[in-house]
Amino acid sequence: MYKRQILLSSAISLAGMAVAFPVGIGTALILGVLINYIAAMQGNPSLLFVGVACIAVAIVINAFAYKRMMKNQQKLSSKGIFLSLLAGLLMSLFYRFIASAMDLNNFESPAIGKMTPYTAVFIFSCGILLSNFIFNTLLMKRPLAGSPLRYSDYFKGNFSVHLVGILGGIIWGIGNSLNLIAAGKAGPAISYGLGQGATLVAALWGVFIWREFKGASKQTMLWLGFMFCLFILGLLLLIEAGK
Repeated sequence: MYKRQILLSSAISLAGMAVAFPVGIGTALILGVLINYIAAMQGNPSLLFVGVACIAVAIVINAFAYKRMMKNQQKLSSKGIFLSLLAGLLMSLFYRFIASAMDLNNFESPAIGKMTPYTAVFIFSCGILLSNFIFNTLLMKRPLAGSPLRYSDYFKGNFSVHLVGILGGIIWGIGNSLNLIAAGKAGPAISYGLGQGATLVAALWGVFIWREFKGASKQTMLWLGFMFCLFILGLLLLIEAGK
């Protein structure tokens, strides 16, 4: 999971947010829901896949509207596109491994060899911590974008910046825990798909908090309105698919 974050961040620096984010998240959403549904067929498939399609289109529209607002157009990077696709592929796979390690039918008394969501989150977090020393060291010495770094450079950073990173990890950890708990009721495919709805929250912050689209044309704002409608419709369909 941590590795795909590095790949996606590198892709954004190469291809730009408007290209890398929708390619990576869109790939993860479509493949992730498909993989998890094949493994555990829970929920209404028609509502599920129509909902996913709505969210995927909304992500593309959001990218289109964002790119219209970019003042300095970046040259499209084939390396950035490749890293975005690779990040999306890795993101679509990790959830299936965690879900298969849990007893989705009985969280209170899981079958022998299976885990509860809380145990799964703990082991998954330990895996992230330990693998970080391996992959982070390799990527610091041979970065996908930028100059090589040393571990001493980490301690040169501002404390408030590190605090934001720690806070982000805490928020993600809580969200991932709740998402895995929800998988027992809704099924892994629906739970994973709703988890990717975090893109809607990012879009809301971009529009209303950071005001990235301040001064945008009426046509761009109409595209944004259509994007929000599709996103909400997609999430409602995913919720309905789990009933």
